[in-house]
Amino acid sequence: MQLDPSTFIAPIIGGLIIGAVSVAMLLFNGRVTGISSILSGVLVPRSAQFTWKTLFVVGMLLGGVALLFAAPDAFPTGLPRSLPMTAVSGLLVGFGTRLGGGCTSGHGVCGIGRFSGRSIVATLTFILTGAITVFFVRVLGS
Repeated sequence: MQLDPSTFIAPIIGGLIIGAVSVAMLLFNGRVTGISSILSGVLVPRSAQFTWKTLFVVGMLLGGVALLFAAPDAFPTGLPRSLPMTAVSGLLVGFGTRLGGGCTSGHGVCGIGRFSGRSIVATLTFILTGAITVFFVRVLGS
């Protein structure tokens, strides 16, 4: 089996953009780019940071819409699981994000880069839990 190098271009560019945004946020704003915290600040506004958090979320959404028009094939056309399973999965991710004190963007991208022991443990927990879940759903569930 031969790998097509063009399949790696989009993920590499995406990773570079995420890394650059995370570094810029820390350097210029003194904040970690944890998407769950940013979104939480929009949904439950409690501070003067509401404006920049809202603009950040709007920018992410507009970026997704722009990509949808530029490369519609990059988006799946159907759900791999039923709508109820997808909804429960989303709720579990939200619960885990709250329980873990952040998400993979805050802990995995920003926290590990700052050598945060808490973030390293959280990220390892996310990865291990995801691997166990995939095993149960794909291997034992079929």
